[in-house]
Amino acid sequence: MAGCVVHSNRGSQFRSRKVARVLACHDLVGSMGRVASAGDNAAMENFFSLLQNTVLNRRRWAAREQLRLAIITWIEQTYHRRQRRHRLGRLTPVEYETINTPQAALAA
Repeated sequence: MAGCVVHSNRGSQFRSRKVARVLACHDLVGSMGRVASAGDNAAMENFFSLLQNTVLNRRRWAAREQLRLAIITWIEQTYHRRQRRHRLGRLTPVEYETINTPQAALAA
């Protein structure tokens, strides 16, 4: 999880020193949308809506670990490999990365 980006709006709770310390303690990177730019959050809101409708709301989860694995599986098998993005020229994230990553970096 180190280096994971946590995106939020500009609410005061997300700009607090306490949140900054928690992010730093867990090697997370904070990210906020620009002022008066609703489009910054649109991609994340879309992602979380899809996650909630396709994973979270499908059943009750007996254990946190089951839910964690279900989320990871959905992201890696469905979201990154099947969901085409308009901003990526109708490619999936995996297709986009494959096309735009130099072969030397892939071999490393």
